[in-house]
Amino acid sequence: MATAPLAEVARAQPARAADTPDAALKLLLDGNARYVSNQMNERDFSAGRAARTLGQAPFAAILGCADSRVAPELAFDQAPGDLFVVRVAGNFMTPDGLASLEYGAAVLGTKVIMVLGHTNCGAINATVAALQKGNDLPGHIGDLVRAMKPGVEPALKQPGDDLAQRAVLANVRYNVQRLLEAKPILADMVAAKKLSVVGGVYDLATGKVARV
Repeated sequence: MATAPLAEVARAQPARAADTPDAALKLLLDGNARYVSNQMNERDFSAGRAARTLGQAPFAAILGCADSRVAPELAFDQAPGDLFVVRVAGNFMTPDGLASLEYGAAVLGTKVIMVLGHTNCGAINATVAALQKGNDLPGHIGDLVRAMKPGVEPALKQPGDDLAQRAVLANVRYNVQRLLEAKPILADMVAAKKLSVVGGVYDLATGKVARV
């Protein structure tokens, strides 16, 4: 992307809901608390449409799973334009996903990135099964499982009965670390305290996001 168009995008941004990593994370967690208690903000979704045509200023980015049961804007009770969301089955970092998150942070000004896993994740379960049994998977699903292997494999070496949940946690932590070390953009912004990268797990049964 050329520098001039990126600068134009930045100039077009509307007001941001949070301007520090701590404030951005608090907005996410407060919104999730409203969602869990079924006290979500009432919104007129037609309001602000004209302003959103001029640009965007999301305060947070989410690296989430493609699972249809996990909708970040709902789970964090946020309006259109508040979250910059990258989704892939298994919520793991890909080159394209990293580029999107870099764009969100460096150009759009997101202050926090949350790697958001969830309970009963089919992609995680498939990866665990493939590691344990060597299952053959159709199409490109095998490619996805192989890409997820480094994040999931540590869970197989840990004690405990709930392997699926351990794998979800291990995968989130692994991808948080990968983003923290992603040079030059994300790692430099984290070092400058302009950005934070955190992990969370969404509980399908309760809707609550627990920090990891």
